Amino acid sequence: MRIISYTAAGSPSYGFVVGDHVVDRTALGLQAPTVRDLIASGELPAEEAVAAAAPTASLADVTLLPPVVPGKILCAGVNFPTHREETGQAPEKPDYPVIFSRFADSHVAHGEDLRRPAETEKFDYEGELAVVIGTRAFRVTEEEALGHVFGWSVYNEGSVRDWQRHSGQWIPGKNFYRSGAFGPAIVTAGSVDDIGASRLQTRVNGEVRQDALIKDMVFSVAELIAYCSTFTPLEPGDVIAAGTPGGVGLFWDPPKLLSDGDVVEIEIDGVGLLRNTVRQA
Repeated sequence: MRIISYTAAGSPSYGFVVGDHVVDRTALGLQAPTVRDLIASGELPAEEAVAAAAPTASLADVTLLPPVVPGKILCAGVNFPTHREETGQAPEKPDYPVIFSRFADSHVAHGEDLRRPAETEKFDYEGELAVVIGTRAFRVTEEEALGHVFGWSVYNEGSVRDWQRHSGQWIPGKNFYRSGAFGPAIVTAGSVDDIGASRLQTRVNGEVRQDALIKDMVFSVAELIAYCSTFTPLEPGDVIAAGTPGGVGLFWDPPKLLSDGDVVEIEIDGVGLLRNTVRQA
């Protein structure tokens, strides 16, 4: 199932995508007011009930929002071998993943403009798999970890490279307001047979910049959940952005960083296509 958050006629809601239309939560009698509440409640309707429900709106007539508002967004750094290589990292798998946080107001929805900050000339893209947590995970093992996944989405971890390098902490460069993107939908975990076999591809103005399989990640989804849940409880609706492959704009020769009017598309097989246009702040 594909779940979206959206506004229609000025009112926020969420629903389920069926073909080219949306079935709103109210048509299914769901009491949870937000997707985050829906995930926490465990009230997910049966696919048959969603398919049989009357359409509420055309998908073309709603304005998408980020599919869930997470309490926590944790991001994995340099988590593909090709990205480690281009950044000059040692090729061997390190003992621990690089983890940093991102804020919910640092991303926009599918179709919204990415905000290129006025303070930089080094605005970059990073296509990533977003892992949406379904049940509370605290100090879980790798073997248990995937059982806590609600679903998958697409993330563009827009990065302000010079601010990222102001110090040893990356948070300023990773959290400029509306610099990233998230969506368009959450695809429930059972809807994708093997997320590792899915291909992640990033295109800028139609040019392929990043291309990798999810299974190529240095630390797997299970490893990331187990590690992160050791130091913080992961709650329903929390998100782990699982890292980006090689091919980010900074490391092309010459660099291919983002400018006003560029269109960034990030696509993950079976999960979705996230598209945004860059606009100068």
